[in-house]
Amino acid sequence: MTENFKILAEFIKDISSETPNIQSYIYVKKNISKYQLNIDINSKPLKNKMIEVNTTLKFEDKEYNETKSYFEIIYASVVKIDESVKDKKELEKIILCDVQNKIYPNLEKAFLNLLHNSGYPEIKLDKKINFTELYKQKSN
Repeated sequence: MTENFKILAEFIKDISSETPNIQSYIYVKKNISKYQLNIDINSKPLKNKMIEVNTTLKFEDKEYNETKSYFEIIYASVVKIDESVKDKKELEKIILCDVQNKIYPNLEKAFLNLLHNSGYPEIKLDKKINFTELYKQKSN
């Protein structure tokens, strides 16, 4: 199957790591297993069948806590959509699934670098994000 899109550019649009003080750092070191990874994908049309796709990963403690850290990356992709794509559902699948699967290795590497450079070198993402499966769940 031929791809009906082309990624023209991908880059880190915004990156943030917030650990307010040493108490927070020590607390987070012990409790990082409570942190959850959230994904948000949005897009905006550009000219000439191009779309800006922003994929946001947030890694945070969902419980209210004074001593916590916050990590976020917004990864932008500029995608050119093939002229043959007319169906809205097909376009949605390209943005939410196909583009994500293609950029994920670079996104994961950038996000892990953020966490490691923020003082948490032991963090690994045990499970790869399966965008195909997430898309199927959303579609049902």
